[in-house]
Amino acid sequence: MDTARIGTAIESACRTAGLSQRALEERTGISQSTLSRIVSGKRVAKMPEIIRIAEATGYTIAQLTGTGVAERVQCAARSTGGAEMQEMRQRLLYFIELDEYLDDQAIAEPR
Repeated sequence: MDTARIGTAIESACRTAGLSQRALEERTGISQSTLSRIVSGKRVAKMPEIIRIAEATGYTIAQLTGTGVAERVQCAARSTGGAEMQEMRQRLLYFIELDEYLDDQAIAEPR
């Protein structure tokens, strides 16, 4: 896992979720100083921390680590109604990753 990339992804996830590092600390139990080091790329995030951050921000582990479809998806859209493009892209990626997960688990589409 690329430490700098994960830090950037966590920072973006917090921004999209409207969370400060202090608020993320309250939701995850990870100290603000540790979060700061992770976001700045000075410390490697451990998987249990990534899981708690993903849950707190509404992101998936794959989105935070770059191990999912996010690397392969390109989006072309326009923003309407004050929506932010980054937020729209994250929501789209969430559904694409969910679809991929269901396929991996052999869960069929409802008919």
